[in-house]
Amino acid sequence: MRRAVVIATARPTFVVDVARQRADAARALLAELGAEVTGPDELVMTADDVEKAATYLDGAADLVVNVCASFSDANPALRLYRDLDRPVLLWSFREPGPVGDRLWLNSLCGANLFGHALVRAGGQVRLVYGDPDERHVADALRAALAGELPPAPELPDRRRARGDRERARAAVDSLRGKRIGAIGDAPPGFTPSEFDPQLLESLFGLTVEPLTVEEIFDRVRSVGDGDRDRELAEATARQSSLDDLDRDVVGRHAAVTSALRDWSVHDALSAVAVRCWPEFPTEMGVCPCSSLSRLADEGVPTQCERDVHGAVTMLLLEALGSGTTYLVDTVELDAEQNVVRLWHCGSAATELAADPARATQFVHCNRKIGVAGNFPLRPGRVVMARLTEDMSGAGSSGLRLLIASGESLPAVNRFQGNTADVRLDADATTFVHGLVTGGFPHHTVLAWTDVRPELRAAADLLGIPVTEW
Repeated sequence: MRRAVVIATARPTFVVDVARQRADAARALLAELGAEVTGPDELVMTADDVEKAATYLDGAADLVVNVCASFSDANPALRLYRDLDRPVLLWSFREPGPVGDRLWLNSLCGANLFGHALVRAGGQVRLVYGDPDERHVADALRAALAGELPPAPELPDRRRARGDRERARAAVDSLRGKRIGAIGDAPPGFTPSEFDPQLLESLFGLTVEPLTVEEIFDRVRSVGDGDRDRELAEATARQSSLDDLDRDVVGRHAAVTSALRDWSVHDALSAVAVRCWPEFPTEMGVCPCSSLSRLADEGVPTQCERDVHGAVTMLLLEALGSGTTYLVDTVELDAEQNVVRLWHCGSAATELAADPARATQFVHCNRKIGVAGNFPLRPGRVVMARLTEDMSGAGSSGLRLLIASGESLPAVNRFQGNTADVRLDADATTFVHGLVTGGFPHHTVLAWTDVRPELRAAADLLGIPVTEW
């Protein structure tokens, strides 16, 4: 009998009861397939849970499965699997909630974040995507128990640079001297939000201007009543749905917007990356999503989770002519329709809404306080791109670039926040598996103008290897 260590990770801000049910069903399926299943019976959600789970990894297992019962940051993955001498099988589930509700699990994004952290640390991962009652899931697990893990898709070869190199050079040169504001540290366990400021300065001529969370809070508290009220009136005139929200929270939202805008203007910032949780909701009593949206509508690209590489990607795309962009998670795969669902919790510029006049402002999907956008993203041809660390050493720059393309379809807002249903030009299943097993970040940047030729040329000029689906 093959021994499988099964560890189910989760986070209490998601729908824990459903996560627990899925994890129990996952263990039951593996046992039904003939495995001797060991591992903690309960969800692993705390540091103590992680330490207890680590005791099951004694080297005798034939298969190690991390069930991404819901989203979790990557700290558990690094503690448990950093020194594992074999690939860990990441199992993520489909989203069970009703249309228009929040993401109940965000399981696929959790697997994506685990994959980035572990591959970055020198490990290997494989992905199984689907629910325990799906035949292809059982087939994949049966094969894994027999020693045949799902293959990691071969990353596409770098495509030959095409496009106007002079235009690409002008765009790259235009970044020199620009400044990115970065508030706080990377959130715990968010390895894609870590960056090397010296690399960004040497490669792009960009500088990163740090501000602590407490410093921005001091600035928010010092916003005068007149400035706050003016911002509140202007925001409400554009987004009347703010009238339906708690007035105290909306007032704090206006103060956050004013403070971020004043900082960006005073320090001549070209982008603003914000550690948006946990301190904003827990200490300030507001979510900054709609404040980031306001700045984005005013022409300052914004990034949640203090994602500085996301900021660089957005600045490069916009210098190449992409127009306004948005930072998204890949949260669901519909293989039959060749569709990936891209989402984030509500900081999209309202100009990116399917109907900007109905770009509803609402409460944050998990925190249940304001203010965050709640509207679908607009349809049309789209490009996905992401600069991140080059862990292969294939290029000379220290970075690599992911590119994909597709069609954003007219659709209802599947998940509370901002969602786009994108039918990829490439095979969507291969893309999702490559995203996870290739160690790419959970954030990509979505653009509605096709600047791929110039983007490839810019990467070629900078010695950045390209993975393009």
